[in-house]
Amino acid sequence: MGVRVVGDVHGDLRAFAHAVQTGLFVLQLGDLVDYGPDSAGVLRLMLRLLEEGRGVFLLGNHELRLARALAGRTVRMTDTLAATLAQLDPGLRERTLAAIAAAPAWIRWHATLFVHGGFHTAMLESPPPHGAPIGGGRVQDVLARALYGEPTGRTQPDGYPERSLRWVDRIPRGLTVYCGHDRRSIDGRPYRRAGRAGGEAVFLDTGAGKGGHLSWIDLKAPQ
Repeated sequence: MGVRVVGDVHGDLRAFAHAVQTGLFVLQLGDLVDYGPDSAGVLRLMLRLLEEGRGVFLLGNHELRLARALAGRTVRMTDTLAATLAQLDPGLRERTLAAIAAAPAWIRWHATLFVHGGFHTAMLESPPPHGAPIGGGRVQDVLARALYGEPTGRTQPDGYPERSLRWVDRIPRGLTVYCGHDRRSIDGRPYRRAGRAGGEAVFLDTGAGKGGHLSWIDLKAPQ
């Protein structure tokens, strides 16, 4: 019937449980975990949607870091990651690692493209890489754009990398890119930005788990 596109959840189980009460297929844009109070509950609910064939989640940067930690790789251990790890029992750890390893980095659906961080024109020419790079190493090229957007090389006052939206201008006419990762909204609603090439980006991160709320958009299947 269509797709419900859900933005970054970040451990907000109450909001996510409300969002998935739909007859539509749920497509979550990544960053299910960290910050909010119940990352374990969010993962259990997402895994249930996967098992029932009612939803899918994209690989986000927080999922990749969590999977690498679960696999015993060296990662930057933040307070939020440590809190998420503490919530996961052995069984949930195993199931989560397997699900993240299989999560796509982007999905093309008719005139839309879903990705966590940012668009790259190469996403129109090839499918996402098979499997997340859990083994370690620096994420590069198109996958880096998918997970992290387009860094400027500068650091913001809050210590996080500054990211450019120049990639929006490269979205071709007729294509809409739905993404999360950056909280761009100034009014609590998903932020829409038109590009110079005629395409559009829609940012659905409105701060769930970080003092904001969870947003989603319903898309009808083309006739």
